Amino acid sequence: MMGRWLTGSIVIGIIASIFAGCSVNSSSSTNPMEQSDVHATGRVLTIGTTADIESFDPPNNANTVSEAVLVNMFDYLLKNDNNQHKIPVLATSWKKTDDNTWRFNLRQGVHFHNGDPFTAADVKYTLERVAKDTSLKQNSYFKNIAEVRVIDDYTVDIVTDGPDPLLLNRLCKTGAGMLPSKYIDTNGIAAFLNQPVGTGPYKFGKWMKNDRVELVRNDEYFGGKPKWDEVVFRALPDSAVRVSALLAGDIDIATGLLATDSKRINEVKGKTIVKAPIQRVLQIILRMSEGSPTADPKVREAIDLAINKQSLVNSIAGGAGIVTRTSVTPGNFGANLSLYKQALYNPSKAKQLLQAAGYSTGGPEIHLSASSTYKEYASRISAMLDQVGFKTKLDVLEPGAFMERYDSKAFKEAFIIGIGNSLFDASNNFNRYLKSAAVGETDYNNPKTERLLQAAATNTDITLREKQYQEVQQILAVDRPAVYLFQMEGIYGMDQRVRFEPRKDEMFYAEDIIPVS
Repeated sequence: MMGRWLTGSIVIGIIASIFAGCSVNSSSSTNPMEQSDVHATGRVLTIGTTADIESFDPPNNANTVSEAVLVNMFDYLLKNDNNQHKIPVLATSWKKTDDNTWRFNLRQGVHFHNGDPFTAADVKYTLERVAKDTSLKQNSYFKNIAEVRVIDDYTVDIVTDGPDPLLLNRLCKTGAGMLPSKYIDTNGIAAFLNQPVGTGPYKFGKWMKNDRVELVRNDEYFGGKPKWDEVVFRALPDSAVRVSALLAGDIDIATGLLATDSKRINEVKGKTIVKAPIQRVLQIILRMSEGSPTADPKVREAIDLAINKQSLVNSIAGGAGIVTRTSVTPGNFGANLSLYKQALYNPSKAKQLLQAAGYSTGGPEIHLSASSTYKEYASRISAMLDQVGFKTKLDVLEPGAFMERYDSKAFKEAFIIGIGNSLFDASNNFNRYLKSAAVGETDYNNPKTERLLQAAATNTDITLREKQYQEVQQILAVDRPAVYLFQMEGIYGMDQRVRFEPRKDEMFYAEDIIPVS
């Protein structure tokens, strides 16, 4: 059973029996993403997640769940520890040589999972690809990289098209996961996506889409022998299913749990709840397109005032959250603390605003979409809106369907989403309100906000830059292209077989999760 320590012929027999009865992945399949000869014969770590990954192409993923898996396969040049300190990974050192250039010295003796050596050519390919290919979901974070100059096999200069105060932060994001240029040049990107290789501590084993990702130990990892023989990420969108899997011993860690799950887990011997603050803020994104009822600022304000944010925190989150009128929380650059721990609940005024907007005999009809991950919040918010006069049409989607609609910007008036901040910087949250990025989603367009965001993007004066982002937050608190609800707290279920300390960025580095024998 996944999540337990299994050895020798016992594990082989169990795995064989499981897959013999599984119609999803028969032995006759020729899809390499659905078959693998490799199975662990030792320690297996199994994590139950809220959704499946999007793909094995690091720069073409746009959610935290995907990155939390891929960080185990694809190394960055450097990464953040839990306190935002930069740690060398594939780069051993770096320095700024002029306003637009950083030089990186690369680690020698590193190989990709297929045996290709890691060199400067891979850095050039990886970063210039994500910077130039506008179809990649991470392009907006890296498009300011103008060029990667190869000095020698183990030295590169990363040149930006202007001063970039965030380059090091960007290089700690999923779009900067290093790719094997020689392998992709020879075989093509499609072949890579079917049989992906990185330099990380774990190699690709199997992907059963919308079910699980299986990774196996990379015995040639430059950082030493990995702790786990196999790491499994199971996609279990329903919180109750994740809890049941944890209690049954099928998984070692259950992510994204509700406060109401805590008692059930803590009452079982060998299971416990772990909590930690995370960067994620639950929010409602509103469409401001001409003709939409939410284009009216009175309607958007009425939505804000109709929602009892503290009630959501107390009842559904079990107190594990902090209400806010901004999505930039303390610990992130540019946070405006005057908007943090603030809420504007006033249902009477919400009703008055709807009347002033011309809805005297019944509020506007709005479609509110949400992933099933947040279905309890969505249901409660829908009821609150209806109480002040809205006619809310609730649309709850499975996580995969939600992300497809999100990527295509196909939501109607409103959708609920939890947005994290892997950059630890206000730009991560607010660049979606640049005019070019907002088209088709919110259609937000405020020239003053545009000027501030554009200026902050290249401002190396950190004092002025911080003030620019703080002013943006004051404007957004009035314009309301989004209604911010509360900063979330991560709630995880854990089996006594492992020792796990959650990270603020919600990553699951398997090497940081300790097996308890």
